[in-house]
This record gives sequence, structure tokens and C-alpha cells, in this order.
Amino acid sequence: MKTILFALLAVTPLTCLAAYPIEVEKQLNGAQITYSTQDIDYNMGAVSLTNGGATDATCTLVFRNGPEAPRTRKASIAPGKTVNLTAKFTRSIIRLRVQMTCGI
Repeated sequence: MKTILFALLAVTPLTCLAAYPIEVEKQLNGAQITYSTQDIDYNMGAVSLTNGGATDATCTLVFRNGPEAPRTRKASIAPGKTVNLTAKFTRSIIRLRVQMTCGI
């Protein structure tokens, strides 16, 4: 019985929660954007952007993880729509800093 339990445990993927802080510095420039952050994996983070305004908004996000080169992501968001932007790094993330610049 123990062997079967151990085999099931070994086959089942174990979920490791990535718990690191994500700091967002935002500059909205009149756009009505709301955001939420997610730590997907030990080396991958995401930001979900929602446009609450009546016009299209363009956003540029710069993801920074310590000494690695920053990752830049751009998106055009239609009114009422949501866009997910992700960045993957080669090293483990200790603290993820995101600079978000949006405009109409």
C-alpha cells in the first residue's frame, strides 16, 4: 500500500508557489487602465491590463529582475478588453519591478 501511495505521489505534479514581490510603477497619462500582477513561476511574471476607458489605449511595460536585461512588452488594448503580458527570465526572480507607461 505504501508503494502505491508513493508511486501516485511521485507521478502527480507538485505545484511550487512562486512567492516574490512585484512592484509596479505606473504612468497612465489619461488612460483608464487597471492592472493585476501574477507570479507564474520562479522565473516568470505577468501583468494583466484591463482598459476601462472609451478609447483604445497603448501600454508599454518594462519588466526588470536585478542584473538581467530588462524585458519590454507593448500592447494596444481596446475598450473593455483585457490583455496579459508576461516576461520570462533566466534567473530566479527575487523581486520583479515593472514600469508601466500607458496613453490614449
